[in-house]
Amino acid sequence: MNAVLIIAHAPLANALREGVLHCFPDAADAVAAVDVQAKAEPEASLAQAQAALSGLPSGDVLVLTDIFGATPCNVAQRLVDGVHTRLIAGANLPMALRAMSYRAEPLEAMAARALAGGTQGVMSVAATTGPQNQSRPP
Repeated sequence: MNAVLIIAHAPLANALREGVLHCFPDAADAVAAVDVQAKAEPEASLAQAQAALSGLPSGDVLVLTDIFGATPCNVAQRLVDGVHTRLIAGANLPMALRAMSYRAEPLEAMAARALAGGTQGVMSVAATTGPQNQSRPP
């Protein structure tokens, strides 16, 4: 079974992990998080990420990161090989949940489903006109 490693600006990685564990409490050993601190040296963050990766169960790993081109993504790029580890930038909770839902699939399929979940989870939501919105001025 595949695992997920989340590398993001602090405190997002651990927040996403907690969101995943809220829905998948039995998956604690299959999802790890590395919060990259604001003033952390990239090499220190890379060492943390390598330790987190090696602590995951054997098998393939989908790595999720928050912003393409930022330090967490740059660190993550140094971890992935494109065969047993894949990287997706733009992580959000729908993406992480979809990844966990399909972790039994091959890594390529898991990555595709996570990407679809992340993009489908972003949408504009119209305001309602019900009583819950009447107390707030326009």
